[in-house]
Amino acid sequence: MTKKEIKEDIKEEVEKEAVKSDKVTKKEVVQTLSITSLLENGVHFGHKKATRNPKMDPYIFGVRKGVNIINLEKTIQKFQEALDFVEQLVEKNGKIILVGTKKQAKTLIGEAAEKTGMAYVNERWIGGTFTNFKVILKRLKYLKEQKEAIKEDKLAYLTKLEKGRLNKEIKNMETRMGGLAEMTRLPEAIFVLDIDKDLTAVKEARKQGIKIIALVDTNNNPDNLDYFIPANNDALSSLKYILEILIQKINKAQKKNLLNK
Repeated sequence: MTKKEIKEDIKEEVEKEAVKSDKVTKKEVVQTLSITSLLENGVHFGHKKATRNPKMDPYIFGVRKGVNIINLEKTIQKFQEALDFVEQLVEKNGKIILVGTKKQAKTLIGEAAEKTGMAYVNERWIGGTFTNFKVILKRLKYLKEQKEAIKEDKLAYLTKLEKGRLNKEIKNMETRMGGLAEMTRLPEAIFVLDIDKDLTAVKEARKQGIKIIALVDTNNNPDNLDYFIPANNDALSSLKYILEILIQKINKAQKKNLLNK
């Protein structure tokens, strides 16, 4: 049996069990956040049974073909809790940094940030981003000043070699820090797609009292997270679906924030 056939077999079996419970609570997400939609986007597929973290047992539906299957009713419940928090935060002009540095997440995180105006990190997390924020602000100021100087051709006094070195430096800084360019203060929360991959970000947020919202797969430990969403955090379809709902929620909250001003 091929990998595709195994997935279809698992999906069919889980769907039979879940379809009678295809209910959501609250608000506008009724149209998009449902067990059917979660299934269609592969959110229920966890990791292999051998990698299962015991802390995730309450959120696992069962095991099919050696693969842990996430309980999507629990996913909806926890996702809704996270969305409610995001809505309340953004309505009060709170800021969230979107974090996703794994290969399949980089483009999605960048697009989500562009659509919401939130800061983001989709390359390696820079140690001290939160815990040494004053230094980060200085580097961001330097980046902004140098980009403006290059744009306005104010560096005529530099040699060709010096200009080349500066351009290379700015390009590297833009890649690593460009998503934080508009930050002037620490955010109220971070949204992390993989807490193991971006463990440093999680640790720094916890140390600084920044709320942590994160996806947790069957091999993760959800302890010490403020809000977590049991979900497949590897598949492109799963990540895209979850981020689309998050974008929708943030954009709606931003509109409410503008109306309340």
